[in-house]
Amino acid sequence: MSKAAISIKPTGRLTLGDTLRILVNDGILDKVLAEKLYKDRKLDSSNLHPLVVIGEQKWKNLKTPNNAITVEWLSSWLAGHAGLDYYHIDPLKLDFGSAAQIVSKGYAERLKIMPIAVKDGAAVIATTEPFNTEWVEDLERVLKMKVKLVFANPLEVSRYLPEMYSLANSMHAANQAKAGQIVGVQNFEQLVELGKDKNLDANEQHVVNIVDWLFKYAFEQRASDIHLEPRRNMGMMRFRIDGVLHQVYQLPPNIMNAITSRIKLLGRMDMVEKRRPQDGRIKTLSAEGQEIELRLSTMPTAFGEKLVMRIFSPDISGKDFLSLGFSQAQSDKWNAWTKAPNGIILVTGPTGSGKTTTLYSTLKLLATSEVNVCTVEEPIEMVEPAFNQMQVQTNIGLGFADGIRTLMRQDPDIIMVGEIRDLETADMAIQAALTGHLVLSTLHTNDSPSAVTRLLDLGVPSYLIHSTVLGIMAQRLVRTLCPSCKAPEPIEQSKWDALVGPFKLPKPANIYKPVGCLECRNTGFRGRSGIYEMLTITPSLRKLITPDTNLAKLTKLAQQEGMQPLVINGAEKVAAGLTTIEELLKVAPPLDTD
Repeated sequence: MSKAAISIKPTGRLTLGDTLRILVNDGILDKVLAEKLYKDRKLDSSNLHPLVVIGEQKWKNLKTPNNAITVEWLSSWLAGHAGLDYYHIDPLKLDFGSAAQIVSKGYAERLKIMPIAVKDGAAVIATTEPFNTEWVEDLERVLKMKVKLVFANPLEVSRYLPEMYSLANSMHAANQAKAGQIVGVQNFEQLVELGKDKNLDANEQHVVNIVDWLFKYAFEQRASDIHLEPRRNMGMMRFRIDGVLHQVYQLPPNIMNAITSRIKLLGRMDMVEKRRPQDGRIKTLSAEGQEIELRLSTMPTAFGEKLVMRIFSPDISGKDFLSLGFSQAQSDKWNAWTKAPNGIILVTGPTGSGKTTTLYSTLKLLATSEVNVCTVEEPIEMVEPAFNQMQVQTNIGLGFADGIRTLMRQDPDIIMVGEIRDLETADMAIQAALTGHLVLSTLHTNDSPSAVTRLLDLGVPSYLIHSTVLGIMAQRLVRTLCPSCKAPEPIEQSKWDALVGPFKLPKPANIYKPVGCLECRNTGFRGRSGIYEMLTITPSLRKLITPDTNLAKLTKLAQQEGMQPLVINGAEKVAAGLTTIEELLKVAPPLDTD
């Protein structure tokens, strides 16, 4: 290291000395620091990649903006030095099956390379040794195709390489397996192929491996749902991340059937019955040892059973209201409603708008040792030890109304009803509120005032709405911008005025737009936040609630009395740089400007 810094490219295996020389030569690293590390590590036999050794030091770049010298940054920097494209390994975009066939696992480990895919007649191979390329010609001769080298983070290669070959072996073994007999007709097209033996044993180890991998990556990628969708010639695996579906993998139909059977077995569902929908649940652990619950739902389709798994992480329902997206004023108002001794609080919004999370978070705060909290749900979304949960069972005549009737005899203080969908359930909820209980429930309406007209449409007398409903909250979920890469952009006054209408919110100096980085998987968004519209039933509003209530007048008065529409609450989040106008308009109903 004491020699003068040189800029020529090293050849062969990359050494710590080579890497430190180039960093010092580029003016990125202090020479004294580099020499000290080189001396300290001279006799080190840990076989760590030089970039990993340097990344562990947590040094800062001497060049502005003086960013941290991480393994990720070093990988991108070295790729540029070697004249290669930098490739970030995304496990959800790897085609395990075809990539693993390019080279053997032993060959890949020896050369510190990882096959990625075959594209446009060329084999794309990621390397961590950009200057050791003697093997490329030999491999091109064997494969009879060009090899395109890219550089990848050595930490990612060492992590995903064994997993890729393990999963590819499991897929291959599952494809070759011939076990079990066909039970019934699995899909409409299989009538022609009944002579073929296409079922796999759900307990075979390779199927178990694939299912374990599926769960692990879904948890890592923050998926809220896993979809397994059978198609004519191929099964589709998709994850819903931040409200958007991403295709993850394609599977042969027989492997898809085996995976579905394995998951049905884990969820204690009837594995033989494939003609009717079923529900089940699985409790499992994430890599960090956190309990995660999955709610399963199967549906017969033209090509077999479609399986959807909704993932419930317990830390979500344990969030405080500010982290869910409430403003301080909204949180105070919600707390005031839920501290009332009796009455009905309604949460409205479409499926997937976060109603369950809001209700569970509220109930967890209310469920102290001094009160009895009971719920009646269809199905039970998350099993929560702090309260007593009952599941609606329509096949034995146990509906929501019967459930509330039962709960009333259980000495409850607070009752949560999964959904009010008919007059009988609404009547029982009102009876519970009139007899001194606090009732929380959901309705499917577009906004808060519409919940009043929905109750009237169901046949609830207006005078009972006056005396029981405390407040109604409509909510939606908007994707939030990734804090690592969002970029400011100006907004025209006319565009802002069109968004906020008569509410006269001050125009922000800048709003933010999505860019895309590794943190957010190049989507520009990471996570979701709630937007809320809270309607308190005041004495003046009660006067407008009559058998022939005018919804427009009710909405106008509610806004005059301080109800902030969903779009306006969302506009505040746009002004704060949390989301975009486009994201907001996807989920929130526009203002009625009449």
